[in-house]
Amino acid sequence: MNVMLRSRWWSFGFRSAIVLYFIVLIVLPILGVYAQSFSLGWPPFRAAVTDPLAWKSVLLTIRLALIATVINVLVGTMVGWVLIRYRFFGRRILNSLVDLPFALPTAVGGLMILLLLGPGSAVGEAAERLGFQIVFHEPAIVIAMLFVTFPFVIRAVQPLLEEMDKSEEEAAYTLGASKAKTFVQVIFPTILPGIVSGAMLAFARALAEFGAVVLVAGNIPGKTLIASVYIFGEVESDNPQGAAAVSIVLLTLSFLILWSVNVIQSRRGRA
Repeated sequence: MNVMLRSRWWSFGFRSAIVLYFIVLIVLPILGVYAQSFSLGWPPFRAAVTDPLAWKSVLLTIRLALIATVINVLVGTMVGWVLIRYRFFGRRILNSLVDLPFALPTAVGGLMILLLLGPGSAVGEAAERLGFQIVFHEPAIVIAMLFVTFPFVIRAVQPLLEEMDKSEEEAAYTLGASKAKTFVQVIFPTILPGIVSGAMLAFARALAEFGAVVLVAGNIPGKTLIASVYIFGEVESDNPQGAAAVSIVLLTLSFLILWSVNVIQSRRGRA
């Protein structure tokens, strides 16, 4: 009896510690941001969110994050397909490199982009000769977002490809279906939930990126100033309410995305 009682108390204490850790690390900071944004009332919050520079930075971030997400969906799906379906020399090394953006500090990623594509690099000079620039303009922001979000779609698609029954493909080929038709009608519906969830996570991650972007964006207000850098500037300008107001716009959008991902995954689990 004493053993059972101690076991229950231990289990209760363990669960309580986990809940407390979650509350202190996640819930309280989020509530603090919402409280800070509305600390001066609704009119200052609305003024902060509708400020032209703030609104332009949010719209620019969403637009460039969408571009990066679309590219990630296309390239990430192809990379996941190649890494699962083909065997070649160096495959394991490439597969391990997919997770490099997770381990590498994002500021280092931004520095690499700056060195490889900046004005003094061979690529940067070639781009200038063609009449456009990469670094300190929108293309650099998209590249930085692509770098930090690269693994999401790949890692979401790979398990579905591994679990897929190849007999369905073979049956489609036996019935005379082409490779393109087999992919569209057999393979694509299977990996679609992974593509969608990976794309949503990549989009949410791109919205919040700061370290890689701040080094290559140029941070020109109204042109290349994204939301995360704008928030940092408001904090540096001693305007925490304005920074918090823009923050909860991104935070709320991220919540909606994560909720959608959970819904998709739960439906896939019931299927």
